Amino acid sequence: MKLLVCVDGSVPSNKAVEKAIEIASGCRVDQITLISVYEKYPLPLIEHASFNAMEKEMNQFEQMNERLVTDHSLFLEKAATRFKNEGLVTETLLKEGHPADTIAQTAKELGVDMIIMGNRGRGGLKKLLLGSVSNAVIQEVHASVLVVK
Repeated sequence: MKLLVCVDGSVPSNKAVEKAIEIASGCRVDQITLISVYEKYPLPLIEHASFNAMEKEMNQFEQMNERLVTDHSLFLEKAATRFKNEGLVTETLLKEGHPADTIAQTAKELGVDMIIMGNRGRGGLKKLLLGSVSNAVIQEVHASVLVVK
């Protein structure tokens, strides 16, 4: 069995990691892949701004996007350590893109049997809208999806 475990540092994501460890410890699992997907902050459209103001704004967005990469790398590292502490080997993937689309595409590419993810992530207001990441993944993939609350 091949598992894809979605990690974003949220409480539901951490619960999904624990459930994945429980499943992997009790079943024959051939591959465990941890994935964390981040979406870069888009650069704002700045009209009639001085060059210095634009440069300052762009630097702030670069720093915010660098922080995203750092944070998501740390989420993956912590999750991988949890699996390792239980004697389970994992692969990690850090990807940029729309979370639902990227998770679904990666699941197809890897030929996973099951995706394990939290019911809510770090999406802020996005989680209130129809079409949350977990719902979108369920609709897109042919693999089983375990949504952990």
